Amino acid sequence: MPDAIFAHPRLAPVYDAFDGDRDDLDAYLAIADELGARVVLDLGCGTGNLALLLTRHGRTVVGVDPAGASLAVARSKDREGRVRWLHGDATTLPPVHADLAVMTGNVAQVFCADDDWARTLRGVHGALRAGGHLVFETRRPERRAWEEWAADTAPVTRDVPGEGPVQRRLEVTAVDLPYVSFRFTYRFPADGAVVTSDSTLRFRDRDEVEASLTAAGYRVLDVRDAPDRPGREFVFVARRAEQPRGPAARRGCIRGAAERERISRSRLSG
Repeated sequence: MPDAIFAHPRLAPVYDAFDGDRDDLDAYLAIADELGARVVLDLGCGTGNLALLLTRHGRTVVGVDPAGASLAVARSKDREGRVRWLHGDATTLPPVHADLAVMTGNVAQVFCADDDWARTLRGVHGALRAGGHLVFETRRPERRAWEEWAADTAPVTRDVPGEGPVQRRLEVTAVDLPYVSFRFTYRFPADGAVVTSDSTLRFRDRDEVEASLTAAGYRVLDVRDAPDRPGREFVFVARRAEQPRGPAARRGCIRGAAERERISRSRLSG
């Protein structure tokens, strides 16, 4: 289930006000250019900022999110209906035949269970065309970002259209590595409402992420630094493998080659 910060009808509309100008998304636009991607799948698209940026630069975009409230905000921005918005997750994707799939922000870290992460990678794999790419970011565990979050307890107030001033406070509630939990508390002075959202992220190291990608049928092409947060995040660039890998797949290839040789010999002898 998506966290309240994305799914609550009172919180989703104020999300953008606290999320900044999202200049980090320019790096994904550059990667789409680099890879020559024309059809892009934005998994965990949230309020649609990246999806709409991509469409403004000529891409065909499918935005997917399990939080209906966030999708409602995204659709309200897309007055021309350029993006195909889907309510769901990677396990419910139709055949998209995307050139590129992306997961920005904390999306890749919300899958705390190994099975959930593996199902997500397989779902994206099925939505990509042969040779398509998956690009996403994760926070480097060694940077211990949660310590900075725990030290930054001062409330932040933003003036939100339709709501007036809204206050948000962050609290780290548990550190049980590789899991870190935190809570956002929102106060709406206009009517005195207080709404909280609890989240947990999993901090996987580089080797663990690479192994999970290989197991799900990807080839890791590059692991980069995030240009807007140097030294703080990994950016994984992976390609959907043309052939399954592993011992079983290799045995299948050997058996297939032997069978073709047998048929060829039988034809020659005939």
